[in-house]
Amino acid sequence: MASWSSDTPGSCDCFVSVPPASAIPAVIFAKNSDRPRAEVQEVVFVPAGTHAPGSRLQCTYIEVEQVPKTHAVILSRPSWLWGAEMGANEHGVCIGNEAVWTKEPVGEGEALLGMDLLRLGLERSSSALGALRVITDLLERYGQGGSCREDPAPFCYHNTFLLADRTEAWVLETAGRLWAAQRIQEGARNISNQLSISTDISAEHEELRTHALAQGWWGGQSTFDFAQVFSLAQQPVRMEAAKARFQAGQQLLRQQQGSITAEVMMGILRNKESGICMDSGGFRTTASMVSVLPRDPTQPCVHFLTATPDPSRSVFKPFIFGAGVAQAPQVLSPTFGAQDPVRTQPRFQTQVDRRHPLYLQHQEALGLMESEQDRGQRLLQKQRHLEQEGLEAVQRLLAGEWAPSPQELGGLFQAFVQRESQVYA
Repeated sequence: MASWSSDTPGSCDCFVSVPPASAIPAVIFAKNSDRPRAEVQEVVFVPAGTHAPGSRLQCTYIEVEQVPKTHAVILSRPSWLWGAEMGANEHGVCIGNEAVWTKEPVGEGEALLGMDLLRLGLERSSSALGALRVITDLLERYGQGGSCREDPAPFCYHNTFLLADRTEAWVLETAGRLWAAQRIQEGARNISNQLSISTDISAEHEELRTHALAQGWWGGQSTFDFAQVFSLAQQPVRMEAAKARFQAGQQLLRQQQGSITAEVMMGILRNKESGICMDSGGFRTTASMVSVLPRDPTQPCVHFLTATPDPSRSVFKPFIFGAGVAQAPQVLSPTFGAQDPVRTQPRFQTQVDRRHPLYLQHQEALGLMESEQDRGQRLLQKQRHLEQEGLEAVQRLLAGEWAPSPQELGGLFQAFVQRESQVYA
């Protein structure tokens, strides 16, 4: 079993608001990805594809069977791996994942990472429930495992997921190949590195309860409480800390109940006092995402991504699927082919520079914010002004006051990335 230490990455926070908790008729999704401090997260667009019968797909560590068709996706991912920490597909499905440790042992054998499962769910589904079925089917077939950080010392965990689409959300929590899921049809919900599904279970692995009985974790007479039955009696230190973040997230959502917008979610992700905007020890919030998924299927879904660390000093930039969508090169990390440390054996014996152009500029800007207060404040104001332009453009779009071409919509994220780059020039 992988060991736990104080500097291992173990914190993320996902949020969702389903009407009537939202201020508008839309589901709103948000996530902070908290990862090792030096890890670079890139934003990758993968177009829809068709695949030959019998073809195989290489994920981070293992191969799985490919499907005939895959959907277009936008992913925010640690640049060394195949999967993603969070993302969305062309059908308005969004997923974020979290690390979790349970009574079910975590092995070091290589299988599918939770981040691989997330991407596979997006590429192969057109609804949140469909993505849940994809993930659980693959989980039961291949299992989850392998090191989740770019380091010779293995660090492994199981996963929880928050899945959302235009109509509803699902929380999926796993323990090895076992799982439980909860459907969210209204209100606000968050997850933070711990099991949170109690007795309100909407779907589950067929052997979940018999396994708990066989292990002596549940007597079979009392009401089955998944979180209580499968949670560790003695939690790792950072999982204990996650309880405080989970409760703070609940409170922040409760305070905004009925008035939650994309801006409100961005504010929650920027909350440092609660630890939701993470900057502690060896890790920090390395990227953030907020998505607006309108109930009206004629309106486009909008995904705001930072592609840079620390949302309190980053720009949420709007992405919309459209005919003109292409990869923004400024947020794409360099590749190293067969010589990549994740591909050579033994893995992660060397380090490579994965910083993409916007990351480099942003790091320089963060340095100025910390060393030169006046210049730093001006930079921050420019960031906020640019972000506000994006928010206002989206508001006009959803209100029917702006009717751009599909090409213009598809190029929106690229345009804002370029403008942010100019802010730092």
